Amino acid sequence: MKRIYTLPLAAAMMWLGANSSEACTNLIAAKGATTDGSVMVTYAADSHNLYGMLTHTPAARHPKGTMRKVVEWDTGKPLGEIPQPAQTYNVVGNMNEHQLAIGESTWGGHKELVDTTGQSIIDYGSLIQIALERCKTAREAVDFMGDIVNKYGYASSGESFSIADKNEVWVMEMIGKGAEKGAVWIAVRIPDNAISGHANEPRIRKVDLKDKKNVKYSKDVISFARKRGYFNGKDEDFSFADAYENHTASTRRGCDARVWSYFRRFAPETDRYYAWCAGMSDEPMPLYVVPEKKVSVKDMKWSMRDHFEGTPFDMTNDIGAGPYHVPYRWRPMDYEVDGNTYCMERAIATQQTGWSFVSQSRDWLPDPVGGILWFGTDDTNTSVYMPFYCGMTEIPAELEHGDINTFDPKSNFWMTNIVANQAYNRYDQMIPDIRKVQNKLEDKFRDSRDSRDKELAAMVNNGDMAAYTKSVNDEGAAVAKEATDDYRDLAIYLFVKYMDGNMKKTDADGSFQKSEYGLPLYPSFPGYDKKYYENIVKENGKHFLVPKE
Repeated sequence: MKRIYTLPLAAAMMWLGANSSEACTNLIAAKGATTDGSVMVTYAADSHNLYGMLTHTPAARHPKGTMRKVVEWDTGKPLGEIPQPAQTYNVVGNMNEHQLAIGESTWGGHKELVDTTGQSIIDYGSLIQIALERCKTAREAVDFMGDIVNKYGYASSGESFSIADKNEVWVMEMIGKGAEKGAVWIAVRIPDNAISGHANEPRIRKVDLKDKKNVKYSKDVISFARKRGYFNGKDEDFSFADAYENHTASTRRGCDARVWSYFRRFAPETDRYYAWCAGMSDEPMPLYVVPEKKVSVKDMKWSMRDHFEGTPFDMTNDIGAGPYHVPYRWRPMDYEVDGNTYCMERAIATQQTGWSFVSQSRDWLPDPVGGILWFGTDDTNTSVYMPFYCGMTEIPAELEHGDINTFDPKSNFWMTNIVANQAYNRYDQMIPDIRKVQNKLEDKFRDSRDSRDKELAAMVNNGDMAAYTKSVNDEGAAVAKEATDDYRDLAIYLFVKYMDGNMKKTDADGSFQKSEYGLPLYPSFPGYDKKYYENIVKENGKHFLVPKE
């Protein structure tokens, strides 16, 4: 079977002393918490070695006895085979033709619970992909994912999943059982009026275990924790997050703080949980909150571009931001000075993202039209989210499989990287130019959705699926080409405008100014911010002092 490149090389970020700084973020908005009634999930696939591409698995019918190969997502290692059902569904990225979308974030958990049998064949990435191929609803996917790992074994560490359809969204958390086959897990339905999220920390704590409509769990989730010495209280006091993971102040700041920064945008009362994220309080942040204002798809995109702006963790203001207020910190994420360990902030928007998405599932439209995957490559902050319908069957050339070590000027991933990496050097000067192009493209794509939805819905309702498929494939190709071409032009423009540390003079439309004789105007010298100069004097005293005449 052709290998499906859909999911990231994601591993738990252990923060201090970590071997890996790969980590992912999911933000969630249920249908009653959104401006248009759609269910939305975001996902950033963060890894320093991950290439940004969109993938496709076509719908298919399988003769009895057909087997599906299972390949470990992180390593490419063949794990085994499982029987195919009679039918599997069309999958574009992390969304299928029934508007089912699934994201994840890894948190690791107790090391002894990683599979030691050597017989488990379902890793977290394959679990997501197989569920998308076989399930129509979020509730069905929760049950399926719990069942298949018990049948074939779970080959990954602790994981949180966001599972959304056009009506509801669930958070599911799972971890293996070490020498025992299968996994223990719990899943909670997010209320329709709430927002939620997870970022490399398990988030499900005390819940009403008798609420069968909104809470699901493996039959041994509590008894196994008792047997392993992770929990010894009453059933009603059970917390999956606290039983199966060891939380520290460092992991709260590196992980939960990302969700908190999302919450506080829409529910200001959650400012109080800064203390939890900063390690100053043991009152945990809730799994979900009810926002004061409803969330739009544009809000979700910009929430994915967060660098803790306006919070005590703001990455644009401390000395690490440098003279150009760069909200990025290169790895490693911790360092020592005079025997003390210090950290770099870990925001939602990060330079090592391979790709990300905002999924929209909408119950008032036919499934092939209701499901949209807003997909972007590289850093969420500088990427362009492009709309792709869940019934698409052809991947645009600009988003096909590539290689992290092989530059391709036609690749959306590489063009977004060139733009972003230039901005990392002189962020506050370049980001306004990037925003102009980024906003123009995203606004155009967003503003055309209503008319496109109506056009496509008419095709589907009339049974003309051939016309629908051609239309979404053609639009997907055009969207990807336009975004990639515009960013290629932007990359060149940034290079020319900011060449050699100067800033060339431009008109309001961005065109370069010329003198009355047709020659380029002399550039300006923006230099550095005041704090930078002050720090030079503090560090060097009178070394650079110009004597007064």
